[in-house]
Amino acid sequence: MFIEIQHINKIYTDKDNNANTVLEDINLEIPKGQFVSILGPSGCGKSTLLSMIAGLTSASSGGIVVDGKSVQKPGKDRGMVFQEAALFPWMTVTENVVFPLRKEMNKKQAIERARHFLQMVQLSNYASHYPHELSGGMQQRVSIARSLAMDPAVLLMDEPFGALDEQTRSRLHGQLEKIWIDTQKTIVFVTHSIQESIKLSDRIVVMGTRPGTVIADIEVDIPRPRDEHKQQVAALEERIMGLLKGEIDKVINEELAYEARS
Repeated sequence: MFIEIQHINKIYTDKDNNANTVLEDINLEIPKGQFVSILGPSGCGKSTLLSMIAGLTSASSGGIVVDGKSVQKPGKDRGMVFQEAALFPWMTVTENVVFPLRKEMNKKQAIERARHFLQMVQLSNYASHYPHELSGGMQQRVSIARSLAMDPAVLLMDEPFGALDEQTRSRLHGQLEKIWIDTQKTIVFVTHSIQESIKLSDRIVVMGTRPGTVIADIEVDIPRPRDEHKQQVAALEERIMGLLKGEIDKVINEELAYEARS
């Protein structure tokens, strides 16, 4: 199996030495080339789990293996796309994509590689622009191109379209799906949107909260493009909403109880 997540637990301790279990006994196996969405309400630990796969956060116990190697720290085999594009404002689009390649190849090769992936995300005409001259959706495409240019085996995406408007998000869904088909990368995609997870994924891992656990692992066997199979999409959406309803109620009730105590 390409990605193995084995008995992962994550416990944080607050200033009063109270333990807070964020993730409890998470076990997942992800084959190479699969597009997997991790779906769940706020606070379920889905971003924490993604950060662990990236090697940015350590587990309290358990382990993660990618392509036979134990994850101990960030690596070139795993590219990360965050909710915010995090581009260098003083660099052009091309320079932002080239930046992580500067130690891997000479300048000419890096620029050629940057151009290839900017073409893939349909930003060739903006290669010499600066980030402030781009829309939020375009900045995210630069971020995706930068990650792809590093040729990671795994692309990790943490709600990359969450801050975008519905129309922009829909366009980027189509572009990301095409990129995944063209590159056959393994993608692990964190989202709180049921519709987004169904549209993009081969498989949806549904997480519950307090503590974060896997409550369902669903294969999405609806043909692509999914927009042409609205009845099947609606049925799956209803099924997942039913799974999440109790988890969302749990979060709301805990927040109301906290406000009442404050």
